[in-house]
Amino acid sequence: MNEFDDHDAFDAAALPLSQQAMAARPAPYLDGLNPAQRAAVEALDGPVLMLAGAGTGKTRALTCRIAHLLNMGRARPHEILAVTFTNKAAREMKERVAQLLGQSVEGLPWLGTFHAIGVKLLRRHAELAGLQPGFTILDTDDQIRLLKQEISAAGIDEKRWPARHLAGIIDNWKNRAWRPETLPAGEADAFDGRGPALYAAYQARLRALNAVDFGDLLLHVVTIFQTHPDVLEQYQRRFRHILVDEYQDTNVAQYLWLRLLAGAHRNICCVGDDDQSIYGWRGAEVGNILRFEQDFPGAQVVRLEQNYRSTPHILAAAGSLIAANAGRLGKTLWTEAEGGERVRLVGHWDGEEEARWIGEEIEALQRGTRGHTPFGLDQMAILVRASHQMRAFEDRFLSIGLPYRVIGGPRFYERMEIRDAMAYFRLAVSPGDDLAFERVVNTPKRGLGDKAQQKIQTAARAADVPLTEGARRLLDSGGLSGKAARELRTLIDGITRWHESVRAMAGLGPGGLTTPGTPDDDDLIEIIAPEAAGTGGGAPRNHIELAERILDESGYTAHWQNDKSPDAPGRLENLKELVKALEQFDNLQGFLEHVALIMDNETDAAGEKVSIMTLHGAKGLEFPVVFLPGWEDGLFPSQRSMDESGLKGLEEERRLAYVGITRAEEICTISFAANRRVYGQWQSQLPSRFVDELPVRHVEVLTPPGLYGGLGGRVSGFAGRNGTEEPDSGTLETRAARADVYNSPGWKRLQAHGGARVAPASAARPARARSAEEPSAFGEGERVFHAKFGYGHVTGVDGDKLRVAFDKAGEKHVIAQYLVAAERAGDVPF
Repeated sequence: MNEFDDHDAFDAAALPLSQQAMAARPAPYLDGLNPAQRAAVEALDGPVLMLAGAGTGKTRALTCRIAHLLNMGRARPHEILAVTFTNKAAREMKERVAQLLGQSVEGLPWLGTFHAIGVKLLRRHAELAGLQPGFTILDTDDQIRLLKQEISAAGIDEKRWPARHLAGIIDNWKNRAWRPETLPAGEADAFDGRGPALYAAYQARLRALNAVDFGDLLLHVVTIFQTHPDVLEQYQRRFRHILVDEYQDTNVAQYLWLRLLAGAHRNICCVGDDDQSIYGWRGAEVGNILRFEQDFPGAQVVRLEQNYRSTPHILAAAGSLIAANAGRLGKTLWTEAEGGERVRLVGHWDGEEEARWIGEEIEALQRGTRGHTPFGLDQMAILVRASHQMRAFEDRFLSIGLPYRVIGGPRFYERMEIRDAMAYFRLAVSPGDDLAFERVVNTPKRGLGDKAQQKIQTAARAADVPLTEGARRLLDSGGLSGKAARELRTLIDGITRWHESVRAMAGLGPGGLTTPGTPDDDDLIEIIAPEAAGTGGGAPRNHIELAERILDESGYTAHWQNDKSPDAPGRLENLKELVKALEQFDNLQGFLEHVALIMDNETDAAGEKVSIMTLHGAKGLEFPVVFLPGWEDGLFPSQRSMDESGLKGLEEERRLAYVGITRAEEICTISFAANRRVYGQWQSQLPSRFVDELPVRHVEVLTPPGLYGGLGGRVSGFAGRNGTEEPDSGTLETRAARADVYNSPGWKRLQAHGGARVAPASAARPARARSAEEPSAFGEGERVFHAKFGYGHVTGVDGDKLRVAFDKAGEKHVIAQYLVAAERAGDVPF
């Protein structure tokens, strides 16, 4: 029996009389809609593109359209297909429709996410895809495990060619609706030339297991529709009206799925914003929305441009920025609201100063001391381009007791790669730390499985010694052999070497694995060489270089460098940020104690908290107060994105900036830093090219005077202006021009305004190294300048080792060769 009832047949010619009768029914849900929203709701025939800008009430318009279809009798609940990207959005849509109609709409069985609807369709027609209706949906872990088996069976080294990398390739193919037999020739070289064959083997194995992955939920349905016209025709008759939310985020498979279903009646309404297409890295194709009118000739395009969220200044800034994109349909957001603050632009000397300033500003806004009604912490958010930027803010907020939450991921010090690295650092300070040893003994993989680790435990318990010493004794007795023994010996020797470096830096004698000899803080002298980075030969010059060596020599950095999964680059950035955090401490032990204490004090107690999240995670959210830090070229826009995708990548980065600005309702603050620690070295940074694309009259500059003074560089057009001048056309084009920033009169003026800022690490380059036995060039009470800590005065002298009370950084132990007399600070060759 046909699964469709007779009334499922679509006959448009039979509707006019009923439509006339239904049109007389009251439609209170239309009240309050603006003209554009109402036009989109009432355009029920043919293809419609609802081009909805940020904060323009697109969800209201979409739900009103569903209510209108039902109320006017144009479709029954089971004849409406409405697809979203999240289960939360689907639930909210059902609830809103029920509220609008004043009755339950549980009869909307085809309202859900692409994958949820795909499951329903595939279970009905599983046999057409070579499956049984009770098929299993694999999660990511099961998918990786199955791919590992296929890689092993093909004789491929999984360490060199990881399963996660292959999973990403296959997911991309499925997003583009490519089956093994339809892969284009250009994909033949994927995964060392073995990708297509492994894809075919993987799909065959899935069918044998009666299983699918998430990509199959759409791929199989598209294939069924393409190869079985009778099935496609049934669903074209069933779904009289199709509605799609967030159309700009659809991938090729989703696009084909929708086009096939709408091919007969063309009653499809897509809602989206081409200016908010920011998920290209996971398969979204902004071209789907850009060519809507070509795909559906005669389509109505209704622009929702009246914004109900943000102030005029915020909308003007966002509009001016996104206008630089060539690939867009175009719209201009406006609001009936008046007044509000201009977008604030703030330049800082470095990232730590940026975090301090934002923390202080949040506290001031919370107290209401900025001329505003006080804002709650829940009303404020910090949106960063990359997750590694969160560390500076987390450290600052923990130190001042400012409650915060990280949305979309764990807090910085709770991330897996950070916990692993910290375990290595703990072993360097205290080799007897058994918990740390257990965490990293086989991370990265060293062939030390459960049996080998059990032998280490047994040897340690028998001799009543820590696991590190137990491992050494097991090796000396020949209890372990082969690759596992070699790898374990390398690790134990490394721990010994790292621990000796810690003790040497503390001025203590050699220690042993069983006598960690924890030094007191008073004994630890920081041997600060600002330009030190990398590994190289000889003993590490300071605890920062030691940390880098630990990560390199343990193989942990190489582990993530060789990992081809999408999250590997982010984990590497987080490790670099961790090393950068060490700069604020005298030694490894002090840093470890700091992290332990702040994390112990951090609780998940209820109450208001500042939100910290990435710009990608903020889409769909809104906050009265938004901070957008790190607007520097290379960081935002992302250099990697531009390198990989060229102009297309740059335009997606610009859309991401647009999303960030339009999250703000009342106050939007954009900031950048002149210097950041990059790959272990201080580098001068250029403000983001997006800064110059902001409209001058809608921006208020709070940058300290002279930060970029004396140069015709970016933001120079904003410096000292009254809000009416046009920006200068000059830009900082070369790295040499960047370096000139620090020799400029502007830098000297900056020093005169509120004291010194932290300078690049290359600032103080001594003519020659001075030995520790030589008398210091400075005496007690003398005023000095340090490239990292700024100005201070000498409070103690021990040969060439000085104790200096810095104005901003407090008391530090430093070597004289990295100081200059205060009166010569302005002449330091940056």
